[in-house]
Amino acid sequence: MIGIVLAAGYATRLYPLTKDRPKPLLPVSGKPIIDYIVDEMDTLPDLDTIIVVTNHRFAEHFEDWAATRKLTGGKKLVVLDDQTTDDANKLGAIGDIQLCIEHFGIDDDLLVIAGDNLFTYYLKDAYNYFLKYNEDTVLAREMEEGEDLTRYAIAELDDNNRVLNLVEKPKQPKTNIAVFATYFYKQETVPMFAQYLAEGNSPDAPGNFPAWLYPRKPVRVYLFDGDCIDIGTPESYAAVKDTFTLNR
Repeated sequence: MIGIVLAAGYATRLYPLTKDRPKPLLPVSGKPIIDYIVDEMDTLPDLDTIIVVTNHRFAEHFEDWAATRKLTGGKKLVVLDDQTTDDANKLGAIGDIQLCIEHFGIDDDLLVIAGDNLFTYYLKDAYNYFLKYNEDTVLAREMEEGEDLTRYAIAELDDNNRVLNLVEKPKQPKTNIAVFATYFYKQETVPMFAQYLAEGNSPDAPGNFPAWLYPRKPVRVYLFDGDCIDIGTPESYAAVKDTFTLNR
């Protein structure tokens, strides 16, 4: 399995915090956000390479971070510069996934995860679910009453937790099942990213791909227990930067 960490955004909503530093490298409780993510990816025994895809402005920041980052079991950590410089010429999350697939010739199961989400569940539990059912798997949570569901990809499921409907940021959500930016894809699905883009679909939000995929092949949902915090504003960062714990 290959892992991709999506870290090519410019996080303009967090300015000035992210004007000269990428959001995944912002410190939370003493270490960068991305370290929490990579710590969990490192627990997956079949994961052999982690690719951090970023933009040209922040590539050197991630290369400096990766130079001292240790992984277990002989796993490799590489940084890929997508050569973009601002929001005007960015590739989008799905465009960056396809760049990784082409650049590294990926022909393996694939884990895709956003580089700015803090989560408290065990990633290995989701991985074991993916292995058990052997189907493309997205991670989701049943949201509490009062949450703004229009901010998320919202899923409708059958009795076996397969996706019946999935809409990215719907104006009128039909359920409270919110999909977060962590996805396990089977080897056979990897070439379909090129098909998705060739059809002219949006290269941006990563949730657009499983929303396109589920009518074409089964997509399962792993419902996790715990929190997943999307750090998108100065207020959301301030709420966790000194107090976040895994609470396990």
